[in-house]
Amino acid sequence: MRKQIVAGNWKMNNDLSQTESLIDALKSKAQTSNAEVMVAPTFTNLYPAFEALKTTNIEVVAQNMHFAENGAYTGEISANMLKGVGVQTVILGHSERREYFNETDELLAKKVDAALANNMRVIFCFGEELADRKSGNEETVVGNQIKNALFHLESSAFKNIVLAYEPVWAIGTGETASPEQAQDMHAFIRKTLADKYGNDVANSVSILYGGSVKPANAEEIFSKPDVDGGLIGGASLNADDFFAIVNAF
Repeated sequence: MRKQIVAGNWKMNNDLSQTESLIDALKSKAQTSNAEVMVAPTFTNLYPAFEALKTTNIEVVAQNMHFAENGAYTGEISANMLKGVGVQTVILGHSERREYFNETDELLAKKVDAALANNMRVIFCFGEELADRKSGNEETVVGNQIKNALFHLESSAFKNIVLAYEPVWAIGTGETASPEQAQDMHAFIRKTLADKYGNDVANSVSILYGGSVKPANAEEIFSKPDVDGGLIGGASLNADDFFAIVNAF
């Protein structure tokens, strides 16, 4: 059975004191849930967050990492550095990394390889922009993002990969993605996996939805058969909202 996952991406928000306050609020609500719960603080707050949450059911994950083990990459963080502070899962390919830092499918393939080589779990993000959706090319774009970054892998690698579909066109554009549109794309993603690796692999991989999930729409989105949870942005910065989404399962 596929895992249900709700991951909060805190992005470049919260200094140390704000992180500690949010973690305190999360700990007061942490409970046994049907879903795996994750939060992704900034790099500087990963270790304090890990220490504060290690006795709870909330996993601390990273927002990014470099493909190299070490070297002259000023400002970058390696897989071993993440693991050294207790982090076992990393988000890769987020739409903001692709847009603002020019991360390509080829670069992301190297990052995925590095994470897997270090026995880390990957939350791999992808999704089409508004122009792609309006031109009807959304499946081509999403399919290529998955194939270019992941389809060099052996099928066994997918036990350590979670997919996260982000319709970039539905985030901050005034456009709205319906639960039905989310399901349609998630079904296409699963079929894309099945065509390459077979139904057993495709049906074992969790696919999260990252299109402005909120307490008001989480239950309907999560009820769709191919949606296995959410990658949550802004709503994850409020403990009440975040756990309302977690409890939507």
